Amino acid sequence: MRSATTVLQNEEANDRAATLRNRARLSANKNLLFWYRELYRDQFKDFPNPAALSILEIGSGTSPLNQFLPNVITSDVLDLDYLDLVFDCHQIDKLDAIKNESLDVITLTNVLHHLKSPIAFLNGAASKLKPGGKVIATEPYFSLLSTLIFKYLHHEAVDLRIGEPELEDVHGPLASANIALPWLIYYQRRDWLERLNVKYDVGSLSVRPFSALSYMITGGISRRVPIPGLLYRGMFAIDLALSRYFPRLCASFFTVNMTRR
Repeated sequence: MRSATTVLQNEEANDRAATLRNRARLSANKNLLFWYRELYRDQFKDFPNPAALSILEIGSGTSPLNQFLPNVITSDVLDLDYLDLVFDCHQIDKLDAIKNESLDVITLTNVLHHLKSPIAFLNGAASKLKPGGKVIATEPYFSLLSTLIFKYLHHEAVDLRIGEPELEDVHGPLASANIALPWLIYYQRRDWLERLNVKYDVGSLSVRPFSALSYMITGGISRRVPIPGLLYRGMFAIDLALSRYFPRLCASFFTVNMTRR
């Protein structure tokens, strides 16, 4: 019988191998890279000079952010040789490698829904932000259209009926997920959101939809759809506009911007 330690090591090895495959696939998908570039532009649009900021990214294993912002400090729970830091983000308040009140921004893209305790992480992360510093996170948005996609065509778990804002079962950083978790915190459960109000100015929270089907029609990380780049970029502009005008109908992602008190 395999020990719990052996099982955990095997899961981490599988997650590390999957991350490397996904990173290579993303880099080879030019339309998907364009989608991410536009996402990052949108995430940092309120900053005059993002290249001058002190930015920590959580969950950098697959992320291409440092291709567009080389000043970002990359990190992940998986031990990958191209990262600046390897640590469990739930322990960020104990991380000596980053001084307290030293960061302008902590950013995450499709990471919160993989965390065991996203609210505990966010409250702990506040200690590393300067007063007025930002957490910028992008996560799945549940519209009429995207709910069907996430529930029936996507491989990650969707549970809209959870009693607490946590993952019950954790099997590894990639295998564990509830993609509805951030949506519930920021759109559905005000009582959960209020748990962040001591460390963040929840009253000034910015939440905006980002894109409808433009991520999916790239093929995502798992496959590549051969759409010419020029055509895709035109489609993306229309798709983004639709997600902003009709979010409840077709938006698939949202970006939240929180300010540390």
